[in-house]
Amino acid sequence: MIRVATKLSRAAKTVSRSGIVFDKEDETYARALLVLEQCLAIQQDDNSKGMVLLGMSTLFYERGNFSEAIDRLHKIEDLNISSMGVRVAATEALVGIYLELGQDDTASAVAEVCRQLMDAIKLEIGTGFVLEVLDARTKAIEGLVKLVRGKLKKAESFFLGNVALSYGEFKHVQHDFSMAKKLYGMATQEMPDDNKDFKIPYYLAACNIVSEEVEMAATCTLGQLESHLGNFGVAEEILTRALTIAEKHFGSHHPKVGVILTCIALMFRQKAMREQSSSLLIQEVKVAPYKMQGLFRRALDLLKGPPLEVEGALAKDCRRDILALARGGYAETLCVQQKRKDEAEKLRSLAESAWRNPRLSLAEALDVSEHSSKVPVVDARISRVL
Repeated sequence: MIRVATKLSRAAKTVSRSGIVFDKEDETYARALLVLEQCLAIQQDDNSKGMVLLGMSTLFYERGNFSEAIDRLHKIEDLNISSMGVRVAATEALVGIYLELGQDDTASAVAEVCRQLMDAIKLEIGTGFVLEVLDARTKAIEGLVKLVRGKLKKAESFFLGNVALSYGEFKHVQHDFSMAKKLYGMATQEMPDDNKDFKIPYYLAACNIVSEEVEMAATCTLGQLESHLGNFGVAEEILTRALTIAEKHFGSHHPKVGVILTCIALMFRQKAMREQSSSLLIQEVKVAPYKMQGLFRRALDLLKGPPLEVEGALAKDCRRDILALARGGYAETLCVQQKRKDEAEKLRSLAESAWRNPRLSLAEALDVSEHSSKVPVVDARISRVL
């Protein structure tokens, strides 16, 4: 029954992604949700129900309905399931969503509950390969919470020998670029493909921790790393690949596409700063598909950033980091134009007031020079700046 539930869940998600427009009321979305609801209704085994709920939560999340995704993940906690793989996948998804929403305290609490459960199971039944992998994933999600909150020393102990992408991000912010590059490569190579047996517990995932999201995020962070090293041609190629993954998985109008576009725009900005190029000052009409102002404008549109006229326009927490980063970068491209200086100042002020990163200032995040002591790393899974 678990295999049947998994295949139905994946089929429903495939149907939902056949729609191009990011719209919760899209017909394909409704059809996919109906498939999952019917699948849930016929399941007798709680483990199978948990699998279907993971699929439903992923579908809700990908369509931007975070509250419903969280609700389905919490329903898994109420089931009498024996599969620790389902529980770990649900925990990863919950922590990932709460981090994306800026609810770091809640994310930390959820991760701690899973850690306690894992410790109790290890005491009861000992260890084994599958349990060791799930234990590593549990530690990794705890480490990611610490990393988001700027607690690098506390984060390190959770990442030792651990999940590649989050550990790579940890090494990245520590300036250990060679190790980070290896780990990012591992993160993309280790993604299971459609022919894998998804009955195996350590393959289970949901929401912003699914394999496609990890592949997209690992590709994006690798592109950022190459940019930080000054390898801009390579960085552009890799970030464009991340953009392709995002558009294929979500459709071209999804906020996650805006996250990747922000990274691409920042890469071009860094390149212009390194070269002291006048390309930073390009006119409003785009001269190439992925250039500065056009990229920032497109990213802000996709990130659902509110208009400047709205009071407290960056007050919401969801994707707050990326909105602030995109607006700050856009402001920098406008400030040299005499007629747009007022707009640039308003953008900069909004971005700075919204910035909440505990490790680096917005100015530090935007000004990545060869001698910068701090580097920003955008995690596209959770839409946060590390």
